[in-house]
Amino acid sequence: MRTGSNLPAVGEYNQTLVLDHIRRSPEGLSRVELSARTGLSAQTLSNVTRRLADEGLIVEAGKVISGPGKPRTLLKLAPRSRFAVGVHLDPVVDTIVVVDMAGEVIAHDEIGRPALSTPAGLVDAVGAAVDAIVERAGIPRELVLGVGVAAPGPFDARGGRLLDPPLLPEWHNVNVREDLGAVTGLPVIVEKDVTAAMVGEMWFDRSDALGDAMFLYYGAGVGVGLAIAGAPVRGRTGNAGGIAHVIVDPDGPPCACGARGCLGVSIEPRVLLAEAGYAPAAAGDTRPDLDRLVRDAREGEEGPAAVLRRAGERIARALVVTNNLIDVDEVVLGGPVWERLAEVLGDVVAERVAVDAASTATREIVVRRSRVGADVAAVGAACLMLDGAFAARPARMMIAL
Repeated sequence: MRTGSNLPAVGEYNQTLVLDHIRRSPEGLSRVELSARTGLSAQTLSNVTRRLADEGLIVEAGKVISGPGKPRTLLKLAPRSRFAVGVHLDPVVDTIVVVDMAGEVIAHDEIGRPALSTPAGLVDAVGAAVDAIVERAGIPRELVLGVGVAAPGPFDARGGRLLDPPLLPEWHNVNVREDLGAVTGLPVIVEKDVTAAMVGEMWFDRSDALGDAMFLYYGAGVGVGLAIAGAPVRGRTGNAGGIAHVIVDPDGPPCACGARGCLGVSIEPRVLLAEAGYAPAAAGDTRPDLDRLVRDAREGEEGPAAVLRRAGERIARALVVTNNLIDVDEVVLGGPVWERLAEVLGDVVAERVAVDAASTATREIVVRRSRVGADVAAVGAACLMLDGAFAARPARMMIAL
């Protein structure tokens, strides 16, 4: 359990720590409970909770009688005190959401792409979507912390520029952070989609159990978001999590890298549909055909069932190989394609991870479905803003000299 410090220099960390404990307790916490959980003195805690209340982030929510003495006042999160916008740039459809402090999605939409997809036109379309969704949600603009943007990598983390993500050719070399910030007048964070998904899942995890974990994001592409000791792992350049070229089936389909059976190409939606003998999807949207693949497999058609079973085995092998390197407690599975295939793939992946002979794990690995759902990248992008402003991380105690 994270504890605070009674030194004045770490007041900001204490404030985020107390808010984090309150946020993870929907029923509310008393100051006595907060003191026991954080290790803060009564005076320090009183000062911290007063500041949080003055900023509108927490409210008093009744009293509770617990043993002798006067009733204790419960403190709860004020979820509508701040908001964040999340955007997911995706090869199939761009998604935009608004979330509140609790991570609840209060508005959702898809972003139409301009007919002439110039960089300026793309940024203007996203900016217009941000303005429209904030207005439709009826949120005072001053309560919006900013815009988080999730996109496939690689990207320049320092500059907020998308470099040359293979799945988003129209967005190559676009300075999303600077250009979108200029259009919206709001702070903008740009993050790799798999990392955003991991952050979103941690924000929703009120148990604070996602300490060492990975998030397998399965959409048009595949990657893993990582967390160690409760903090997202971004890597030296912010592009950690690339597992598309982990070989999971030596007899699998050929990959553009020259190898066979790389994870990315082996579970790419069009490859699965081709293996099942389906005609190519129209207009680049594989969603209806993936739904048909699942339906046919559930109805007992051996071809589709075998294709999905093999896809689950390939995913499991990639998870085992990755876990041999980082040794996590929990694996979360999510993303738009995963949500479509989860009914069939979920049990296969969990079972194969548990028995794969390549695993070096000495304890059971928990494998579960994302709590956030298909829009986890967009929701996670919004949670990046919340996480940056309100997550309790020891790094906040660093004092600049």
